Amino acid sequence: MSSITTDQGIVHYEVYGRGRPVILLHGWLGSWGLWQETMGYLGGFYRTYAMDFWGFGESGKKRETYAVSDFVSLVNQFMEQLGIVHAPLVGHSMGGTVSLSVAIQYPERVSKVVVVGSPMVGSSLAPLLKLAGLRPIAFMLFNMMTPFRLFMKYYARIICSDPRFPAMMDRDLSRTTVESFLLSIASLRRTDLTPMLPMIKVPAMGIYGDKDLIVHPMQWQPMQKGIPNVTIERFPTAGHFPMLEMPNEFSQTLKKFLDEDFSKPNEQ
Repeated sequence: MSSITTDQGIVHYEVYGRGRPVILLHGWLGSWGLWQETMGYLGGFYRTYAMDFWGFGESGKKRETYAVSDFVSLVNQFMEQLGIVHAPLVGHSMGGTVSLSVAIQYPERVSKVVVVGSPMVGSSLAPLLKLAGLRPIAFMLFNMMTPFRLFMKYYARIICSDPRFPAMMDRDLSRTTVESFLLSIASLRRTDLTPMLPMIKVPAMGIYGDKDLIVHPMQWQPMQKGIPNVTIERFPTAGHFPMLEMPNEFSQTLKKFLDEDFSKPNEQ
């Protein structure tokens, strides 16, 4: 267990492997633990870092805001403190939205960007997630935490086929606060990256499960339309969590993209 101290709170992260750095970013209500299996595979080839955003996992929870823009700043600070000049960013869901935003705002930091089930526009979120971004709903859920956690354990079985996921979600949910829960999803709901996607000049890849019930599974289309150098990988039998549902295929697809040297012309 490692951490850095920023002027906005402690940031917990885990690191595994040796080689060139790769940074993994989790989604809403998640934590670094989502990436354990991916790190186990990639760590044989890359030095993998997985952090907890402020307000989630083991990171600090004493902030007033938990917006997407705050997490973009966090990634920049994280890389600065660890001496990582530039690296690929791999983000799941909200973490992918953060990754793309870093590539737009700090292009010198990002060598490649990968998003997994990430919304380009907040309107693509499932109705339940949109409701969670409303303050009265968020406070009601937190005031009924026990039944809410029971519901989420049931809901977890619907959105992810990995039998380990309900326990993972319950653990991560228990470590959030009402403010990090509310403000992060409210910010994501207001996000629209489509006008800025053409600004992303580094190689990008979108990985989407066709059975995603959290983010509309066709959100790869704005990526394909907007980003000049983009690859799309669709997993027909996966949902929102292909790294858990199809770990081998996911890790191999990710590694192939990370390994590819885009500075050379593609052979025909």
